[in-house]
Amino acid sequence: MAEGEIKSGNLVDWKVLRRLFSFAKPYMGTFWMLVVLTVVMAVLAPLRPWLIQLTIDDNIAVGDFEGLQRMMLLLVGLLLLQSVVQYFHTYLSDWLGQFVIRDLRTTLYRHLLGLRLKFFDRTPIGRLVTRTVSDIETLASVFSEGVAAIVGDLLQLVFIMGFMLYTDWRLTLVCLSTLPLLILSTWVFKEKIKVTFNDVRNAVANLNSFVQEHLTGMSIVQIFGSEKREYEKFKTINKEHRRANLRSVLYYSIYFPVAEVIQAMGIGLLVWYGARQVINAEIEPGVLVAFILYIQMFFRPIRLIADRFNTLQMGVVSSERIMSLLDSREHLADTGIYMPEHLQGAVQFKGVWFAYEEPDWVLKDISFEAKPGETIALVGATGAGKSSIINLLNRFYEYQQGEICIDGRHIRDFDIASLRRSIGVVLQDVFLFSDTIGNNISLNNPDISLEKMKQAADLVGARKFIERLPGGFEYNVMERGATLSVGQRQLISFVRALVYDPRIIILDEATSSVDTETEEMIQAAIEKLMKGRTSLVIAHRLSTIQKADKIIVLDRGEIKEEGTHEELLAKGGWYANLYRMQYKEVV
Repeated sequence: MAEGEIKSGNLVDWKVLRRLFSFAKPYMGTFWMLVVLTVVMAVLAPLRPWLIQLTIDDNIAVGDFEGLQRMMLLLVGLLLLQSVVQYFHTYLSDWLGQFVIRDLRTTLYRHLLGLRLKFFDRTPIGRLVTRTVSDIETLASVFSEGVAAIVGDLLQLVFIMGFMLYTDWRLTLVCLSTLPLLILSTWVFKEKIKVTFNDVRNAVANLNSFVQEHLTGMSIVQIFGSEKREYEKFKTINKEHRRANLRSVLYYSIYFPVAEVIQAMGIGLLVWYGARQVINAEIEPGVLVAFILYIQMFFRPIRLIADRFNTLQMGVVSSERIMSLLDSREHLADTGIYMPEHLQGAVQFKGVWFAYEEPDWVLKDISFEAKPGETIALVGATGAGKSSIINLLNRFYEYQQGEICIDGRHIRDFDIASLRRSIGVVLQDVFLFSDTIGNNISLNNPDISLEKMKQAADLVGARKFIERLPGGFEYNVMERGATLSVGQRQLISFVRALVYDPRIIILDEATSSVDTETEEMIQAAIEKLMKGRTSLVIAHRLSTIQKADKIIVLDRGEIKEEGTHEELLAKGGWYANLYRMQYKEVV
């Protein structure tokens, strides 16, 4: 079974439903009003056949025209009352469902915001989108067409049965003689449609994951000419989605005609037996007419109850998926309460060991110190562990052994939000949201004014190009900053880091993706950004870090050398070898 799939279990998982309905606690007034309206609807339903029976036998049969008029007015009044009750019942059930799914979606998104990056590394984004949007949307029908509708249908059956037995128990038995057949067909349909629904939901999740991932990576697909292969993969996934839906259509197309035939058989038996009773004057004609109406009203909720249970099952399966996500224990333990007003910026790694999956150690006994205002450069081949050091300092991941301290205080003592505000990060792959430049810089933080953004942009040399764009800071950069060059996106990321005035700056290969001319512009911005701040710099181009106070050479998670540029060249070791290799490439 693929990750994230949930097989059908029991029809109703009461534990899951209780958790789902716990989100309705703030709206219990509306919930109990809905319960009252459900009972009222069940009581009103069988009154109409009973009044019609009285009208035929007590008014029409004896020619009582005045009585007939009164009964007609009573029936019209009853229909109006049923319409009003039905309106409020439908509105309140949908109202309750929408408010519950709003709260649940907010809770789920807040939960996702707090999950470790490790969780997102192994979970397809499309599957999370399905949980947050499609699965939660399904839950609205649990309130509007699921539990409330099933309870209402069952109550209606009870009251109709009571009226039928009170009126004539023999006709009641004739009416219900075909009921076992309907119950059996309903049960078979319910079981089949339950499995089919699981297949549909899993197919939707797979489809979302594939489309999201391949649209994001469309440039790679086109660069390597994989359009046809990816199209064939999409057709296969889409075909499975179609098959799952067609299976559900097949079961619906079989069940409802069968249910209609069974109901028609029941009415036929009733008319055959009831007509003889009327001819023999054993019952009044109005009783037979009332029973025809009763049996139609009785079979209708039973015929629909399979669909109601399907809706409930859809909600249960979706709830299981959502609750499973809410129960994920992937949160970073935010137990720290230290929120310093001002940091010096001293960073210490003391014997740090880290593995994404033990025992495959990515970092092994890493120890170094960056004093306030110093620049520490991290160099090494791909996979040496440079980015992992940065991820640990920001507490994106948790290390297994050792200590990481800032200003002599363990980073686990810090409030996470306070810690991350103190660290400015500029990544190689700059991510920009489909929004204005201003909102991408401030990330919608109301504490960051436009004036502050302009000052930061001035400092790193980005204001000139920003104000040349249509709208300036109001210019929409489109998804992932597609309308800007690599260098422009990088400069915006510098401004974004600078407006928060961090004491520690992290530059993760910030110039490795740009040309030499753009690199010179960015390098000037970097020098301004690093001034007076503790800086950790990752760079493939050794020319950009020659002025660093200390260079640390990493290989396979271990520190091989450390010192200044001149000291490491003089040693003639790892760094000198890297420098000679890069110098040859440049030449």
